[in-house]
Amino acid sequence: MIPLFKVFMPESVIGPLKETLLSGYIGEGPKVKEFEQKLEQWMSNDKILALNCGTSAIQLALRLANVGPGDEVISTPMTCTATNMPVLAAGARLVWADIDPWTGNIDPEDIRKKITSKTKAVICVHWGGYPCELLEIALGTVQKRIPVIEDAAHAFGSKYRDNKIGSVSDFTCFSFQAIKGVTTVDGGALSCKFRADYDRGKLLRWYGIDRSAKQKDLRCERNIREYGYKFHMNDVCATIGIEQLKYTDIILDAHRNNAKAYDAAFKDLENVKLLKYDPRNLSSYWLYTLRVRERDVFIDFMADAGIMASKVHARNDLHSCFEDSRCELPGVDEFYSEQVSIPVGWWLYQPELIYIISKVQEYDVYIGGNKSRCSGQLAGQLS
Repeated sequence: MIPLFKVFMPESVIGPLKETLLSGYIGEGPKVKEFEQKLEQWMSNDKILALNCGTSAIQLALRLANVGPGDEVISTPMTCTATNMPVLAAGARLVWADIDPWTGNIDPEDIRKKITSKTKAVICVHWGGYPCELLEIALGTVQKRIPVIEDAAHAFGSKYRDNKIGSVSDFTCFSFQAIKGVTTVDGGALSCKFRADYDRGKLLRWYGIDRSAKQKDLRCERNIREYGYKFHMNDVCATIGIEQLKYTDIILDAHRNNAKAYDAAFKDLENVKLLKYDPRNLSSYWLYTLRVRERDVFIDFMADAGIMASKVHARNDLHSCFEDSRCELPGVDEFYSEQVSIPVGWWLYQPELIYIISKVQEYDVYIGGNKSRCSGQLAGQLS
């Protein structure tokens, strides 16, 4: 089976990892600081907090936005549940905004319609790595002083216009979980726009303790002003992240080149449709998502051909824990009924790429009822 995801782990990590493991210090230490500095250089933002996972980044961002019981947070249901569970953990109510059915991203116009006096934050998700319309979202939130939280779990390396994701909104949350474009085995990061949020977040990620303050006894804390969490990253994960960043441009280029080949091959198909992306934005292509007629048949068709295809995430609004927020979302209905992702990653060699293209084209013919044309012809044309 050609996989939809695959862990990238270079052999060059073994030496630095061994050094860290045997150093006598594996908690949050110098390697975490070094990893943060490299992330700051990458995103052109010097307010980055390395954390234990992407979910913690969202929970911390909500805390920094002062979201609490009785508040409302506008979000999208077209994402991993990890995006929206922290809202419930904060005691707030989710308000679903609809999405653009041709990108999978939250609709700025619907956000504006859903804002009330109780709205304390907006969460947007860059589906597959393609950036949301951040300027349009900000036009509806800035004057009302509603912070925007980007869930960029799919979008490390993406750009909105000429701005790297992680340098635009009030908060940007990254995941470095196993199958992400950059992995630290497990981990995440929070990028802050304002220094005050960064300074407060730095305390809250480790119980509210100021670990940088000088003290005579390292086990005795100064006064803790507000409760915090155990959300910090450790030096072991950070060491892996430092090494991963050396290869990130290569990984991103591979994903984008494969996506470009798909775009060219699928642009004229009738039953398999490309999403509609603004060329001014740059996706990481963590996912390559299509809209496909009879999507579930397509998934089985590709599996029979030895290719993994998947919806990846179920729409969150169908889960019982979110039932109080249910509403009509025609864009989500349209997108979710057809969306499916196929392998696009760095692990695809040219023969596999050609094979996947031929099978998608074969499906387009098959589902259209013209079964006389077959994959052998198509594959021959490609080669």
